[in-house]
Amino acid sequence: MDTHEVNRLRAALGLFVADVFASVPRKDQRAKGECYLRGLMLDGRRKSIQPMAARLSDGNMQALQQFVNQSPWDPLPVRRRIAERLSQVVRPEVWVIDDVSFPKCGNASVGVARQYCGAVGKRANCQVAVSVHAATDTASCPLEWQLYLPREWTDEPDRCRRAGVPREVVVRREKWRLALGLLDTLARWQLQAPVIVADAGYGVSTRFRLGLQERGLTYVLALQGKEVAHPEEAEPHQPAYGGVGPPTLPRYRLPPRALSAVAAEAGAERFCEVTWRQGSKGVMTSRFAVLTVRSAGKQCLAAAQEAGGGRSRWDGVLPVQTVLVEWPHGQDAPTGYWISNLSAATPVADLVRWAKMRWRVEHDYRELKHGLGLDHFEGRTWRGWHHHVTLVTAAQAFLTLRRLDPKAEAPARASTRPSTHSKTC
Repeated sequence: MDTHEVNRLRAALGLFVADVFASVPRKDQRAKGECYLRGLMLDGRRKSIQPMAARLSDGNMQALQQFVNQSPWDPLPVRRRIAERLSQVVRPEVWVIDDVSFPKCGNASVGVARQYCGAVGKRANCQVAVSVHAATDTASCPLEWQLYLPREWTDEPDRCRRAGVPREVVVRREKWRLALGLLDTLARWQLQAPVIVADAGYGVSTRFRLGLQERGLTYVLALQGKEVAHPEEAEPHQPAYGGVGPPTLPRYRLPPRALSAVAAEAGAERFCEVTWRQGSKGVMTSRFAVLTVRSAGKQCLAAAQEAGGGRSRWDGVLPVQTVLVEWPHGQDAPTGYWISNLSAATPVADLVRWAKMRWRVEHDYRELKHGLGLDHFEGRTWRGWHHHVTLVTAAQAFLTLRRLDPKAEAPARASTRPSTHSKTC
């Protein structure tokens, strides 16, 4: 936006800031938040504090630096209010779990390490954050964030202390555990989760899928096709006891095969054509089939044995799971796989629409990064990073609300909710 467009929206932005930043105690802090949001929305190549302050008529670089990097305001109640408002308006069909990377120079910024960086497509020096997004085919928004701390940081508590990482956070947690933690936070905010969608980085984790199941959440998660499984009709048998050693355990007669092989053997005639949305170049159409299999990886076996009362008591039967497979026209073999805890009787069009709705998160990241400077933060601390991400989320939420309803104003609040989350996360 140019200066004229941003100034034209200042009254609406003021109402928005008064609502979502109501938990921020001081009026001058809320004013700095409104100023920072205008800086993020203004046209400009760089959205770090110094160039934003230079572009703003009331920009004060020192005041904005203090507000973002040192001020102790809690970002969680702000993100909660944003999530509440956007969930009411977007009415998401899915929550998309994903992670995003921020290339960095040096090693002082919190969470920076040499790791896989999606922004450059290879291992590089970067930060990585896990996020949850509410999405439909026409609108989406991030609901909650958490910065990932690799082992290089969690193994060095003094390094974390210098970057301001809260003591209770300095424990290495895999990205899938962070994702479950974000879902727990959203549940505490009394937001109802629809179908959970994620890429294969999360879908291949049996422990992540079990975590969703334990929380009563439904999911459609991508797989790689290399995961092994038995056909649904396969049954374990009990080998005869040889009389020496411990009793033999039930087992399947044939070893499990890769999902790609199981899907290919199902035959092309099992696949039907499904259209899931209108794309920029026409309707999006491909062929899909819904299969039922018995996942048989090591983690699946361990989970089944635990659920069955232990290895010695388990009857050997692996649970049946629903798998969605895509086999496009002109391809010699299937190309896409998704696993779900929904019934195989779920309409295939619904499964396809949910599975494919992950594309919306790329729209979010494009707007958040290229338009609003999500990856332009130059601070080094945990607090500063989470403040910046919260402010960028607020700017995107404001723009999303304007797109969906240009005449909308901030809803009335019965009372100002006190901050119930003292932890900066």
